[in-house]
Amino acid sequence: MKKLRIALIGCGRISACYANAFPKLSDIAEFVCAIDTDIEKARAFAAPFGAAYGTGFEDLQEKGIDVVHLCLPHYLHAPMAVRALQAGMHVLTEKPVAITLQDADLMKAAQAASGKKLGVIFQTRYEKGVQQLRQMIGEGRFGRILSARSYLTWSRPYSYYEGSDWKGTWDKEGGGVLIDQAIHSIDRIRYMLNSDVEWIDGSVHNHYHDKIFVEDTAEAAIQFKNGCIYSLYACNSYAADAPIYLEFQGEKGRCGLKQDTGFYETDGVYQEILPTADADGNIPAYWGSGHLSQIRDFYLSIINDEPVRVDVTEGRKTLEIVKGIYLSSLQGKRIYLPFEDRMYIGVDKAAPGCPDAC
Repeated sequence: MKKLRIALIGCGRISACYANAFPKLSDIAEFVCAIDTDIEKARAFAAPFGAAYGTGFEDLQEKGIDVVHLCLPHYLHAPMAVRALQAGMHVLTEKPVAITLQDADLMKAAQAASGKKLGVIFQTRYEKGVQQLRQMIGEGRFGRILSARSYLTWSRPYSYYEGSDWKGTWDKEGGGVLIDQAIHSIDRIRYMLNSDVEWIDGSVHNHYHDKIFVEDTAEAAIQFKNGCIYSLYACNSYAADAPIYLEFQGEKGRCGLKQDTGFYETDGVYQEILPTADADGNIPAYWGSGHLSQIRDFYLSIINDEPVRVDVTEGRKTLEIVKGIYLSSLQGKRIYLPFEDRMYIGVDKAAPGCPDAC
């Protein structure tokens, strides 16, 4: 079998997950080229693979690239994905799919026109506890799910934002704790419930980070079409990265996750689902170990010409919840889906040119 020829664009912090995964995928893929605007970062990533490196998309030309991975600032996901698809490459981008729903739609149109695959990284879906509990919820083991909740309390000090021209910005990151950190909690809740959203009522605030303009705190009530009410709280002003907590309460029991450890309780009996593997030592524990599984899954979807499990549509649905919370906060009222998306310049201001939101 001919191996897929792989490239990576963006050799920043998250690229450590790919440096860990690529050698374990050498049975089906060959890493060919690393791209970063900082040539030294590209060189350092490429060196262990004996691969080529460069500073721009044009450096991928004539290398026969099958798949490009995007590990870029959020605002670059859409234009780079479209460019790669139009060049005949399959694309797997880090989350979020984009920073606006309109950009996600452009990506979907480019994917359809190209006939190539487009996937979005939500690696926490691939954890053992998530998969097993989703199946149990779907089988009705807990009865009808009445409510869900998620809590994320992490630490993002000013040092996290210093030295970056895109972190902590509306125009490049697209927001703060919601679109960057809590988006994984939101995605897991939606994925495990296997239901679409009816309405969103939420608010965002910047309570502590006076040197940035995006939100550091968010809360929301979200009504799913299956009747489940989801309560969300997220902040990045805690003193440490506390374990994420997700829970579902059903008519016959409850289940959830504490970080990557699953748990469930029925008939008074409590049981846990332990993760199958720890993350690599060079990777923060809260990133989990799901990148390898999702990347392999994406490669196999190409090789076997099967649907991508976490595709652009899935990425858009999760982004829609994030953007719905922003819009609900901006308007100070409940938002019903679908809605017209906005760009923002502050937690209480839409960007110039956006429709009047108030």
